[in-house]
Amino acid sequence: MADKKASVHWEGAGKTGQGKVSTETGALKDYPYGFASRFGDDRKGTNPEEIVGAAHAACFTMAFAFALEAEGLAATAIDTRAAVRLVKDGEGFKIDRIALELDASIPGIDEAKFQAIAKGAKEACPLSKALASVPEITLKATLQG
Repeated sequence: MADKKASVHWEGAGKTGQGKVSTETGALKDYPYGFASRFGDDRKGTNPEEIVGAAHAACFTMAFAFALEAEGLAATAIDTRAAVRLVKDGEGFKIDRIALELDASIPGIDEAKFQAIAKGAKEACPLSKALASVPEITLKATLQG
């Protein structure tokens, strides 16, 4: 497996400076972030927590799809959201919760099997493992129609 790479360029002080984040695939290319997009209401930039949430949701969703496939099942739709909470921690900050929400349409599955596969995918997801120091990672899984 190859390393997946990202880079950041920052100019200025912490509160007034501006950063640009890029990924080797070009999915993010000099995308802005800074204090206002992290702690304020600036919606023109991103922030590390939003990126972690997107990565965790993507990783979990793929792990779930593979777990379904291993059971001979396939989803017609999987939608996952992640909410990452950043809180004050002494002089700094920490992520104290990641809440994953899964909505999926899967023909031929019952609720118990669905919940078991979702739980297993959450535990097996490489980003769930990498984020194990987060005190609370929750999953609300809803089987649609």
